[in-house]
Amino acid sequence: MNKLLISPSPHVHSGDSIEKNMYGVLIALIPAFICSVLFFGMGAIIVTLTSVVACLFFEYVIQKFLLKQQPTIFDGSALITGVLLAFNVPSNLPVWIIVIGALVAIGIGKMSFGGLGCNIFNPALVGRVFLLISFPVQMTTWPLAQGFAGSYIDAQTGATPLAMLKEAVTSGQSVTDLLSAESFIGYKNMLIGNMGGSLGEVAALALLIGFAYMLFRKIITWHIPVSIFVTVIVFSGILNLCNPSLYAGPVFHLLSGGLMLGAIFMATDYVTSPMSNKGMIIYGIGIGLLTVVIRVFGAYPEGMSFAILIMNAFTPLINRYCKPVRFA
Repeated sequence: MNKLLISPSPHVHSGDSIEKNMYGVLIALIPAFICSVLFFGMGAIIVTLTSVVACLFFEYVIQKFLLKQQPTIFDGSALITGVLLAFNVPSNLPVWIIVIGALVAIGIGKMSFGGLGCNIFNPALVGRVFLLISFPVQMTTWPLAQGFAGSYIDAQTGATPLAMLKEAVTSGQSVTDLLSAESFIGYKNMLIGNMGGSLGEVAALALLIGFAYMLFRKIITWHIPVSIFVTVIVFSGILNLCNPSLYAGPVFHLLSGGLMLGAIFMATDYVTSPMSNKGMIIYGIGIGLLTVVIRVFGAYPEGMSFAILIMNAFTPLINRYCKPVRFA
């Protein structure tokens, strides 16, 4: 007698597999990785390799020796966690801090819930937020884009566009004057990634190329990223119209910080996002709204990581009230 076996999410249909989709996401991350290497040099390579190797190692050890399970390090999930964790930290972050972040991401963010398909929160963001709280100085010291001329350890550092905006607002400077000043890096540099920031968040154009690839391959749908973008555009646009000297416009918020990286590659995580299209849109609206609120009214210049983790916690509730239509 045949039995119907139901495994934990993510559930993939149409002949796809977890491995196929995971490695598809990795392919989509290649343009952003190339840009990070071009702008940050060896620091990008060292941080990414350290993060990936550490995540694979900790997942293998925990599954093999603690959980007594067959290791699944080749399914691509730990590899993606390592890459995304690296993309969320500065390119000069010390190796030992990266290893701690990988341990938290895999050990606490993923394996403590039972492994792939059971985790409530995005593992890479759990590791990133833990490092931000535990090592705030190292996690907010941003190397400037200097290519291979820059040093991994002694890289020249500077403020990110979001940090510059927060400092200007705090000091009473007009946002309009800041964005029109010659010292401002400009939207063109923000689009291609020629600015300070985390490894994978700086090149918005490269991230959009990865987004287009995943849509074409049907690895993700448009609902979550587009709902985040539209919400940020509408909410930041309203604030900007009300007081342009105090609030930056939508283009600045879209191209700065980790909004593109988070909306395209982290908020769309199969396990921690809603199942239905309606639920995805609600989820994306919540992330976009929280991101702008934290950026504008919070103490931190950036709010994307916190917004995604908060909405991860609401995912079960969203799934409960936005159930897909039942067959029959």
